[in-house]
Amino acid sequence: MAEKVKKRRGDRFDATLVRGIDPLHWFTPYLYPNRADNEAFIQEEFDLTHLEAFLAKKNEGRTEDKYTIFHAVAAALVKTVTLRPQMNRFVQGRRIYQRDELSLAFVVKKQFRDDAHEALAFIKFPEDTTIDLLHERIMAEIHECRSDKLDNSTAGMEFFTHLPRWLMRIVMWILHRLDFYGKVPYDLIKADPNYASVFISNLGSIKLNAAYHHLTNWGTNSLFVVIGEKAKRPVFNEDGSYEMRTTLKVGITLDERIADGYYYARTIRLVKKLIENPELLDRPANEEVDY
Repeated sequence: MAEKVKKRRGDRFDATLVRGIDPLHWFTPYLYPNRADNEAFIQEEFDLTHLEAFLAKKNEGRTEDKYTIFHAVAAALVKTVTLRPQMNRFVQGRRIYQRDELSLAFVVKKQFRDDAHEALAFIKFPEDTTIDLLHERIMAEIHECRSDKLDNSTAGMEFFTHLPRWLMRIVMWILHRLDFYGKVPYDLIKADPNYASVFISNLGSIKLNAAYHHLTNWGTNSLFVVIGEKAKRPVFNEDGSYEMRTTLKVGITLDERIADGYYYARTIRLVKKLIENPELLDRPANEEVDY
């Protein structure tokens, strides 16, 4: 993750303008200004053999707030984005910015019922985050989200539901213009998942497989990760033989304007290394990994 520097003209409250980039990356936001028009989708499959043993050891003696695949994937993403800082960039106002902080966001179902409400979780993590620190913060956020308290973003949206349609259209036009210049009031977006470094959807928790999920033109989120349901699948060896192992499919949608294909390829290799060698998640996120 980029070190914090003194703000200069052109910087935002939450990010620093990336200066001195090559002409292609400077020009691309003008050719393709909308984030949703610049999506690249990748689906990866991870072997969970070592991860399941790692989680079982972490959960010895625990009866609640157990470590799950979600925590491991989230920890792998935090470590990956820390070590691969271009993944913590975004395009807004036709400029490329480097975030000042690393954050994860996800939706929390208050109860597993069709009519149950959802809450939005938004958590910032320091550079030395380990899976234990991440687990502690995520569980605290989940418990708060499942209380009767409204999260900040939901409370803000609830206020706007009382406006007539004609006025709401004007309000949204104004908000999108403010979003373009990075001037949306902080109290309105401080817990908005569309402003997170990584937006995670844990579909595996509701027995769905990983799939594509779009990015949005609102906000600054450049990386959307969908965690699917684990299942027994054939894993092939180099000699053509195979064995059945528990694997996990993960869908990753990213804004292709923030880096190039080579950078993305190495980033995915790092995620795979961390999930299939989970003992690395016990180490601080900013500790280098040989991958």
